[in-house]
Amino acid sequence: MRTGTIVGVNGNHLTVEFAGTVAQNEVAYALLDTLRLKAEVVRVRGRCADLQVFESSAGLRVGDRVEFTGEPLAAELGPGLLGQIYDGLQNPLHALAERDGFFLQRGAYLPALDETRRWPFAPIVKPGMVVAAGDTLGTVPEGVFQHRVMVPFGLRGRWRWRVIEMAAAGDFRVHETVAVVRNEAGHELPLSLAFRWPVKQAIRLYRERLAPTEPLITQIRILDSLFPVARGGTYCIPGPFGAGKTLLQQLTSRFAQVDIVIIAACGERAGEVVETIRDFPQLTDPLTGRTLMERTIVVANTSSMPVAAREASVYTAVTMAEYYRQMGLHVLLLADSTSRWAQAMRERSGRLEEIPGEEAFPAYLESVIADFYERAGCVRLRDGRIGSLTIGGTISPAGGNFDEPVTRATLKAVGAFHALSRERADARCYPAVDPLESWSRYPGVIPAERLRQLRRLLTKAHEIGQMMKVVGEEGTPLADFILYLKGEFFDAVYLQQNAFDPVDAATPAARQQCVFALLEDLLAARFALNNRDEAREFFQRLRLHVLELNRAPWESAAFAEQFRRIRDFAAGQCESAGLAAVAGPLRLALVENPLEAEIYRAPRMKPATKADLALRPPDETDHP
Repeated sequence: MRTGTIVGVNGNHLTVEFAGTVAQNEVAYALLDTLRLKAEVVRVRGRCADLQVFESSAGLRVGDRVEFTGEPLAAELGPGLLGQIYDGLQNPLHALAERDGFFLQRGAYLPALDETRRWPFAPIVKPGMVVAAGDTLGTVPEGVFQHRVMVPFGLRGRWRWRVIEMAAAGDFRVHETVAVVRNEAGHELPLSLAFRWPVKQAIRLYRERLAPTEPLITQIRILDSLFPVARGGTYCIPGPFGAGKTLLQQLTSRFAQVDIVIIAACGERAGEVVETIRDFPQLTDPLTGRTLMERTIVVANTSSMPVAAREASVYTAVTMAEYYRQMGLHVLLLADSTSRWAQAMRERSGRLEEIPGEEAFPAYLESVIADFYERAGCVRLRDGRIGSLTIGGTISPAGGNFDEPVTRATLKAVGAFHALSRERADARCYPAVDPLESWSRYPGVIPAERLRQLRRLLTKAHEIGQMMKVVGEEGTPLADFILYLKGEFFDAVYLQQNAFDPVDAATPAARQQCVFALLEDLLAARFALNNRDEAREFFQRLRLHVLELNRAPWESAAFAEQFRRIRDFAAGQCESAGLAAVAGPLRLALVENPLEAEIYRAPRMKPATKADLALRPPDETDHP
């Protein structure tokens, strides 16, 4: 094993003089008495290498030895990852706690997979068959999934590998040989249930990369309807501290229609990580009916853990996500928070004395963030199966300033932007996603043309609300006041959800389409309202009716009955088609204001009449 000598110590940054060859991203161990402190080579300059130690470097001094392993920082991939809680270096935290207690010890490392557990292996290939990297050798059951035991991803190149030995069905440990392959040069290689893969190297063993066009249903209305995320897409959730980023991610991980959820707590507060670790094993998975933890992996590198391991935690999580995508599964990776990862890069860049960029972040910040999000995607594998990896990252800009470098760099790489608002969070609006600041490039459950009309309405209602703060209600025309009430009504009954209600916490796509169509008719209707008090009372009662609808189970008798009540109540206040000659206040405003005229005369949002609102309860024509 090659060794080097420490010639400089600066915090967790070491300068090591070596002989021979050393590669960037190579793993090394700094020797301190009986401790071996794991480190990574981050820069090579002539005969000196710069290393970042993933733990406290207290006690290291000039002259101490360093051992180079010759291997890059890698993750162990195989059955047994699901349900685990790892640190940034893929050490199982539960196993560490059982061995060393609840306080992490320096130099303590454990295998990522349980080496004593036996897995029932069922072979698929037979001796004599030619295999390539990523091909399936057999399967083992892992939770509700059939875990595919694959040929190691590193067996690429010009050689063809032929199976010369294949184990019969039976129980095997993760590192026991289940197959032996030989290439054309006569080299033989034993294969087991698990193998290692460099975390900073993307897995690209697929036939083609597909455009992310299929919506990822999160069952959160404002996301699925207004700012959707596609399977295999990317999105970010920036917001000030306390705006609900972690809560939104936790509910997304619970209700999103994906197979595997991986949570990378990168520098997050320990209390929030503990809440996830404590709650997930107790929660029932709405998709499988079993515990939610069975299809979840948590990579916990909290703010109290070493800063240098934050970057490793993000790459470890995305490598495990790509591994399960290679099995044809749909994976969701939630990184919380990428801002603290960027801060770790800034600290490392400062110790390396690199030329700083804006706010002292490294000049290569944008390229690193883009490379991370580019590892997402929807792919067609060589056997025709479709797998996807969706990446969502939170951002914690200081003071909620979205013009800071991390947010700007992320916006260039993602396909959806879910901006959390301090004002909405303070008003106890969940989710606190700002409907005027957020955007998405992906198709959702509601057609884009219908959304454009709605956004105009929300924008105009917001402008009227800002004007009312200056001139008051008395100085606001009745037509504008009604438009303002319509915007507030839609916000309260559709954009907000009750996370504590078992029905309203998660809304299926079909229900979203049905309720959205109902609300479109209500927003486009011309109501006979003569003064502000009458308008306020009407929309308050209408809001209560729709909130009651939100609490009724989907496709139940209670839902159909409440649906009828809402239409009957609105029809009783709606102007009839025979009143076309009567110029009500709203109609006058629409004639005088071209914006409102455009909103209400749009093809989809045509004015609803009493006959339109007196329709039958929802049936199969209201939703797919």
